[in-house]
Amino acid sequence: MKKLLFSGLLLILLPLTACSEASQTSAVKQVQPLVTGAIPDQDPQKLQRQYTKLAAYLQKELGVPVEYKPVTDYTATVTAFKVGDLDLVWFGGLTGVQARLQVPGAEAIAQRDVDEKFHSVFIANKKTGLQPFKNTNDLQKLKGKTFTFGSESSTSGRLMPQYFLEQAGVKLTDFKGQPGFSGDHDKTIKLVEAGTYEVGAVNEKVWSKRVDSKEVDLNKVEVIWRTPAYYDYHWVINPQVKQRYGEDFVNKVQAAFLKLDPKVPEHKEILDLLQASKFIPTKNENYKQIEEIGRQIGKIK
Repeated sequence: MKKLLFSGLLLILLPLTACSEASQTSAVKQVQPLVTGAIPDQDPQKLQRQYTKLAAYLQKELGVPVEYKPVTDYTATVTAFKVGDLDLVWFGGLTGVQARLQVPGAEAIAQRDVDEKFHSVFIANKKTGLQPFKNTNDLQKLKGKTFTFGSESSTSGRLMPQYFLEQAGVKLTDFKGQPGFSGDHDKTIKLVEAGTYEVGAVNEKVWSKRVDSKEVDLNKVEVIWRTPAYYDYHWVINPQVKQRYGEDFVNKVQAAFLKLDPKVPEHKEILDLLQASKFIPTKNENYKQIEEIGRQIGKIK
């Protein structure tokens, strides 16, 4: 009799247990994912690899689904953040300012250790005969040369290079023909290497990484000038995440970035892909200079 009662109880409980597990699984699936993105400043395949690995790490740390969503260009990245299609974005200095101005409450929360003192480099095709510059005034030697920036909205590939050119008394009209806008740093390197443009402005970290991986022909192109330091890349988070995941979620995301440790193999792989030794806190006020220069050259209204 007891066996029959026990068997009957099991028959009743098993469906309930199954329903409970199904409900939990369904609840997890119903959690809206945290959607990350990044300005497309490099080859899209390289970006896909590094940010997909980062998304997996964040998902583990935050306990919510995290997805990486590639974007076509810099402007589209800012727009996607503005309309709420992207929650957490790796912006350059200029695009970060543009995005935060359009989304009240958006916060700059973390940057790589290298980003508080970032540099651009000017590269030249060796056929120009240009020798490395000793100071900013040597930029005068670029007058009459063909020149390409990266994206029109790039901090390291356009905004700051143009600022330093103007500080040296070089206007865009001083170049031979119209200056180019390649779209990203990898394209700028290839265009100058091929001689399509004589000189170009590039993100120093991308340049160094491509040189280290032997993707640049140093017999054809070289660095002729390194800019002074400035604040650049950083993670910006949309305030809408607080409504979705809780008021303390922004702090949790920041803590996840700061937790990345080069002594942990999994973390080191991510840091290496992102060309960082660690992440450090940052704040909106650090990009006031970028905003001022953006307004001067008409990239911020």
